[in-house]
Amino acid sequence: MNQIDLSGRVIVVTGGARGIGYAVAQRALESSARVALWDVDAARLAQSAGELAALGQVSTHVVELTDEASVNAATQATLDAHGHIDGLVNNAGITGGNGPLWELPPDTWRRVIDVNLIGPYLTCRAIVPHMIARGYGRIVNVASVAAKEGNPNASHYSASKAGLIGLTKSLGKELATKNILVNAVTPAAAKTEIFDTMTQQHIDYMLQRIPMARFLQPSEAAAMILWLCSEDCAFSTASVFDLSGGRATY
Repeated sequence: MNQIDLSGRVIVVTGGARGIGYAVAQRALESSARVALWDVDAARLAQSAGELAALGQVSTHVVELTDEASVNAATQATLDAHGHIDGLVNNAGITGGNGPLWELPPDTWRRVIDVNLIGPYLTCRAIVPHMIARGYGRIVNVASVAAKEGNPNASHYSASKAGLIGLTKSLGKELATKNILVNAVTPAAAKTEIFDTMTQQHIDYMLQRIPMARFLQPSEAAAMILWLCSEDCAFSTASVFDLSGGRATY
């Protein structure tokens, strides 16, 4: 495994209790970072932190990412625990189930947009001023290949992740002269617990679209995400990095 130098860095990982977020936290700790796990699931958060504690310093914060006060409180708690924040990985996301647009309830559609797009806006809004004050930061937004292509029966999810790419490009340009780099990754499906919210038909559709004929491993996503969180990433910002096994070629 290649070494990524995150010595002295503090990385916030949203949705860090499971899936790709957990893999990011694990690789960050193995790379000598300290990690703040943000998640809405308090029980799973405690379990994951217990598993990760042997690798390094981990703090846990129960956060409702769609609530500004909750995000602000978690930001302050993270600063109190670690002193500063160097990296933010906006990983938390939901699928909202599957169905044609006209059959998806408006409340479901809005909830997906709130978690997948408003959440990253609120976390960036809370954390970026602290990064500006320190003159350093790395932000990675976990979008999706669905943002590029639009998955049928997932209009809410596809739209939310396309919006996250737009946010990435705008914020990256706004911060380009401040040594704060903002990038996105666009994974194809990774076989995590999020599959429990999808139909088998949708899972099969996603797999048949991947030329490598397999799903993404969370550890593979973590490797790219944490390189983007490192100082080695120095001249890439407002950009999108693919993790789709050949599905998307742009």
